[in-house]
Amino acid sequence: MNKSVAIITARGGSKRIPRKNIRLFCGKPIICFSIEAAISSGIFDKVMVSTDDTEIAEIALNEGAEVPFFRSANTSNDFATTADVLEEVLLQYHLDNQEFRYGCCIYPTAPFVTADKLKAAFELLKNKNADSIIPINKFSFPIWRSFKMDEGRLSFNWPEYELKRSQDLASSYHDAGQFYFFNVQKFFETKKLVSANTFGLEVPESEVQDIDNEEDWQIAEIKYSFLLQRDQK
Repeated sequence: MNKSVAIITARGGSKRIPRKNIRLFCGKPIICFSIEAAISSGIFDKVMVSTDDTEIAEIALNEGAEVPFFRSANTSNDFATTADVLEEVLLQYHLDNQEFRYGCCIYPTAPFVTADKLKAAFELLKNKNADSIIPINKFSFPIWRSFKMDEGRLSFNWPEYELKRSQDLASSYHDAGQFYFFNVQKFFETKKLVSANTFGLEVPESEVQDIDNEEDWQIAEIKYSFLLQRDQK
């Protein structure tokens, strides 16, 4: 049994950007980018959207994704974790006698996810026999020389690195906030998406953007438009 499922997590509530998951991004609902990438990758037996919202479900179905069941109230509130949502989905499939070896949680506001990234992550997951694969991006400035601020006054987080040259400090990475490819059995054993056997898939800064406010949204559209123009040359 080597079946795989893409789970796009898209609840209806969003406080910072209202209706964020289906807001138009460069002309179409932003969730469509995640659905299209998952379907066009050709690596998933099912591409489903986990939602509590009928409008999101309708858009997902029109894009070719499945919405076999709606998300419960317990996993639709502000306190439910991504792991909670994935566990609910996979257990529901289990009750329907459908099992998967691999799963991929794709965020609905991740227009920089591509079929190629998903395929590369899937191959890495299998080749490394990993628990999970996470797209990561390198911090542009060494975090070891970062500051903290107390009532406007600055001090180093790590004073021991104050005089170190940037090129002598280890690189640091952050979650690109796009997707998590994982081994389902390992996920159920740990209930975590990051373990001691998690590997990173590095992606460039131009293809990474957190979208938490209006400025983030505008920057993401600028980046996406730039990449589109670049690829058309």
